[in-house]
Amino acid sequence: MKNYGFIRVAASSPKLKVADTSYNVEEIKSVIKEAGDKKVSVLVFPELSVTAYTCGDLFGQDILLKSAEEGVGEICRYSKDYDILIFVGAPVPVGQYLFNCAVVIQKGRILGIIPKTYIPNYDEFYEKRWFSSCRDYSQKQISYCGCDDIPFGADILFQDDDMPEFCVGAEICEDLWSPIPPSSYGALSGATVIVNLSASNELVNKSAYRTELVAQQSARLISGYVFSSSGVFESTTDLVFGGHLIIAENGLILTESKRFERDSVLAVTDIDLQKLSSMRRKNLTFRDSMDKAQVYYRRVLFKRDAERMDCILRKINPYPFVPSSSESIDKRCSEIFNIQVAGLAKRLEHIGSRDVVIGVSGGLDSTLALLVTVKTFELLKFPMSNIHAITMPGFGTSSRTYNNTVNLCKALNTDFKEISIVKASLLHLKDIGHDPDDLDVTYENAQARERTQILMDIANKEGGIVVGTGDLSELALGWSTYNGDHMSMYAVNCSVPKTLVRYLVKWVAENQISKEASSILFDILDTPVSPELLPADSKGRISQKTEDIIGPYELHDFFLYHMMRYDAPPDKVAYLAFNAFKGKYTKEEILKWMKYFYKRFFSMQFKRSCLPDGPKVGTVSLSPRGDWRMPSDASPAIWLKQIECIEL
Repeated sequence: MKNYGFIRVAASSPKLKVADTSYNVEEIKSVIKEAGDKKVSVLVFPELSVTAYTCGDLFGQDILLKSAEEGVGEICRYSKDYDILIFVGAPVPVGQYLFNCAVVIQKGRILGIIPKTYIPNYDEFYEKRWFSSCRDYSQKQISYCGCDDIPFGADILFQDDDMPEFCVGAEICEDLWSPIPPSSYGALSGATVIVNLSASNELVNKSAYRTELVAQQSARLISGYVFSSSGVFESTTDLVFGGHLIIAENGLILTESKRFERDSVLAVTDIDLQKLSSMRRKNLTFRDSMDKAQVYYRRVLFKRDAERMDCILRKINPYPFVPSSSESIDKRCSEIFNIQVAGLAKRLEHIGSRDVVIGVSGGLDSTLALLVTVKTFELLKFPMSNIHAITMPGFGTSSRTYNNTVNLCKALNTDFKEISIVKASLLHLKDIGHDPDDLDVTYENAQARERTQILMDIANKEGGIVVGTGDLSELALGWSTYNGDHMSMYAVNCSVPKTLVRYLVKWVAENQISKEASSILFDILDTPVSPELLPADSKGRISQKTEDIIGPYELHDFFLYHMMRYDAPPDKVAYLAFNAFKGKYTKEEILKWMKYFYKRFFSMQFKRSCLPDGPKVGTVSLSPRGDWRMPSDASPAIWLKQIECIEL
């Protein structure tokens, strides 16, 4: 299977016996086998896992150090049939020094040894009694396990010879707690994955802090971070260890183990290196920081066998713009709504206007824009009568959307006008010689532009501005009429995707509005998305459903997010979509609408090149002034060609 930029990583906290290296090595070998069966590429064990972290003054015993070296040699021999990059903790003597190290093993050989940089010696820690810092030793190579010239030092990265973005750096426990962790320099030098061999004991609230620390470091470094800590089998003379395993990616905790388990534990997930590399290229602060680091790392190359992943382990969210938990959704909706309100309030104050004109149709987008406007007027203490809500029934207006519009404006106490566009549209079609029975794009767009003309002229009359209602998903697809609903003086929904519009309206209905208005909003939420530009059916119901024409917005939002946020190519976007929407859409359906998405995204750039102002609310935005600058005549050929080559 093509890996699409993913690599599988694992953290383990194996069973152990303090100072019993033979027992510990057998447990480590058992975990290596399990990781191999799970097709893992990077495996991280805890700090000093060959001996146990809590050996105390036994670290001064030659017999223990020699036994640890023999144990590492045994792990090397066992690993010859595995191309996993293995990080195992061991005490490594060099001359008069003893170092707390990560020994890096692959295919039966030691690739390098990373000594710990920061040696804790406070509170319950007494490591300086036994161990030296990497700063105490300047030689770049050592002899160990019968091998000469093994790369040694904290300035080593391990890079896949065939996949350069797969580059791993290591640090050990306390290193992460330092003001500037060594991993910061490693990431700036190219490491996309940081591993941490740790022995972090348990105290009240320490696990939460540890998790935050790992998440924050992975976010700051735009990297994967694999943290493995010692478990309950360490000595409990004074401390208890929980076996905390954490794997993070750019601030997101991908997986986290239960603590205090009474057996060996293996936490496995997949890290998206293509995503991380894309984000680093975009983040100029990250790039500029590279020039300031002034730390130079050696690279040790390694080779893996043919890619072994046969599936993806991590869950792919089908709604990437929408948080997964209800608590997060409430927080996200509140923040977005406040951004929209703040943007409109600033614009009104700046131009000195107390009047707003907005076209309302009973659909989700215009409803959200109206709710934002109402909240803005409450904030500025402007009268609701200065919100000029205009409904403009046309050939396709249904009784359901019409009634919801009228009732909502009444419940919100806005000014309300009804101006039919039927006569004006028919006259215009006659003037341009178009048969009104020909329900083509001219028939539809004539109505949209008539509505926009009405809104603009009323705005002139009232001395106000037109608030736009179009959303991010419509902008991506160009699903708007050029110089029609495409245009306004301030577009409050311009960076809110359709999948999120629904949650915002629901959040307002549940938290921000009267019971009477709330019931109307819930009916609007249940109404099919439609521009209502084609005649209603014989019962006055909506006959033109947008998603029947252009495809599901949830798919288009998924395509848009991964294409823009992480620069994912079509084959990867398709692979992610196959996993995210398994059981809901067939692969054929996904590819059909993906091809439609890319065609429209490219061909409709000219509409995005002249968008009105509007607030950015999330990481994906199509503003031509900021986030997305694309030539209107760019060709989608190579994107479409890749879609054609995707295997089902």
